[in-house]
Amino acid sequence: CHRCPHLPTRPYERSEKPCMLSEYVEQYPIHPVTPPRDSFKPKEVYKMAQIPMEGISTTKKDYIAHEVLPQRLKPPQKPIKSDDSMDLTSTYKQDYNSYPISQVPPCLPRVMRHIPSTKMDTISTYNDDYVLWNEPKTEMIRPDDRFHPSEEKFDLTTVVQDDYLYRGPVATQSCKPRNLQKSKTPFENITNYRVNYVPHSLEKPYVHKYEKYKVNEVPFDGLTTHKVSYKRLAGQPAKLAKPYQPKLLHDLPFSSTTEFQEKYQAWPQPPFTKEPDVYLPPLEKMDLHTTTQMHYKYPNGKPAKMCRSFLQLKKSTEPFNSSSMMKEDYKPWLCKRLKPITHAPELTFPAQPMDCLTTFQNHYVHHPLTVTKSYKPSWSGPKHNTLLDDKTVYATSYTPKAIVKCLASYKDPPGYVFEGSDADGHNLYLPASKSKCLQGDH
Repeated sequence: CHRCPHLPTRPYERSEKPCMLSEYVEQYPIHPVTPPRDSFKPKEVYKMAQIPMEGISTTKKDYIAHEVLPQRLKPPQKPIKSDDSMDLTSTYKQDYNSYPISQVPPCLPRVMRHIPSTKMDTISTYNDDYVLWNEPKTEMIRPDDRFHPSEEKFDLTTVVQDDYLYRGPVATQSCKPRNLQKSKTPFENITNYRVNYVPHSLEKPYVHKYEKYKVNEVPFDGLTTHKVSYKRLAGQPAKLAKPYQPKLLHDLPFSSTTEFQEKYQAWPQPPFTKEPDVYLPPLEKMDLHTTTQMHYKYPNGKPAKMCRSFLQLKKSTEPFNSSSMMKEDYKPWLCKRLKPITHAPELTFPAQPMDCLTTFQNHYVHHPLTVTKSYKPSWSGPKHNTLLDDKTVYATSYTPKAIVKCLASYKDPPGYVFEGSDADGHNLYLPASKSKCLQGDH
């Protein structure tokens, strides 16, 4: 196995990209890509003709429009009755004569079957063995709860109409006294809210007076809270913990040939050409007659004449009778549409308009907000004179290790003996200690 010379741990360079370094990339570096040369073929640029194009096409030149006259219709000829009788013979009856049909006797040998003269007993074993018993029919124990329709006429009323009768609007008596005498005493408009919740006089809101801006005479020191509190301590700069990785260079020249090019070489193939056959036209002329034209001829063929006579319908002077059995038997009844039963409205709406005000809007008056002061003490900031401990677990426990060179990069790896090559072309090496043990056993 070929191992990558990079270390598995990378504390300072973390990347998700895979390592592309291998033995093939080291031996076969990528050569610069040369762009293909331009084509010397002249470009096909459309050249416009300098002669102006005519607005006449081939259709306008060849096909000239003619005047189209209305088509004259021929008047229909009057039918003339002929006294000759119709010849009902056809070419089929003349050419194809009928022959007497004779039944073809069967070629199969006659099978003699023995048919018994006795009558067949059509009683089955089930009907013969299982005979019905002569027992009276048992009466059913179930009571006779069958539906018996009543003979009375249907009154066409529902249960709601029978039980819940409409008795009209209910006349309620007013509890208001009839003879109201106006008292001369004034109306006491004192309520619990006015007695318990006494309005207090509001103090005048505090108005903050803005002082005029005065320029500070003390010069600006340019110090911030961060610079005052967090002072920089004297310390050494951090050292890079990344191990040194020297580049591996090879002086071996690059081979431009591959194993496939050496083993599989192209065979010389001569160009194969085939001359096309010369076309020879036939010397005889083609007979354009078909079998139907040669054999099937109509010597006595005549077009069939129409024997149907034109019937002349006589117009009757009597008026058309539009009555039918449906109109006479099934006459419409004189039915009146029933009006829906509507009850009189019991609610009475007030004549005064609605004020659309809620109890919250009437009683709860808006008061101005009071500004509360914050009693939180001001933070002066921590002040520590202790030095920062810059020792971490990584700096103390993870020490740099030496770089181990991959054994596959050597031509002859030290400590190993070449044994042979595999069928796939891989070189096989064994440790020197194992190879000596194997030689001693032999």
